[in-house]
Amino acid sequence: MLWGFLEALLGHACPGCGGPLDGPLLCAACRRALKAQGTGEVVYLGLYGRVGGLARALKYGRRAGLAPLLARPLAEGVLAQGWALSGVTAVPTLLPRLLQRGYNPPELLAKELARLLHLPYRRVLVRVRYTPGQPTRGRERTKLPSRLFLPKARVVGAWLLVDDVLTSGATFLRAKEALLQAGAERVYGAFLAVRDPAALGPYR
Repeated sequence: MLWGFLEALLGHACPGCGGPLDGPLLCAACRRALKAQGTGEVVYLGLYGRVGGLARALKYGRRAGLAPLLARPLAEGVLAQGWALSGVTAVPTLLPRLLQRGYNPPELLAKELARLLHLPYRRVLVRVRYTPGQPTRGRERTKLPSRLFLPKARVVGAWLLVDDVLTSGATFLRAKEALLQAGAERVYGAFLAVRDPAALGPYR
């Protein structure tokens, strides 16, 4: 098709499997394979070894158009869990990273999820401290400062907190703590990928 031909000319491959594109952004086979998994208090599309290419394309490859495609199966997973949610928010990033990428990947996903779930999206948290990227921290990745995020708004009810990748779970835990401080009665999670399955333990 025309879009696949044009993206092939530009050297684009499917970020899901690395194969040729037969449609915009993602090949048909990878689209069909997008199904959310739910475990306790979280939903996600898969382990990093299988769907990490999608997370990298959204985060580093400037393929912001993937967000609506990836949010749809996540929304279906959230609905299947039957959570009574009051709203959706995202794990925030620092301003330098936002300026570098032009967008915050978790926020793109969160806004799409809110739209699909017919829920309000709010920027509830602010990130106030820098930490190196989680994949490069080794054992230190679980030792994040306690006040990594602060609430900047008050909320009520149960909220869905969205991030792109769950690595050790430390970043999500700090954001969850801040969201509870903001007034949330319960916090559920949604991710594209889970890098370390052990990180799911507290949420099963």
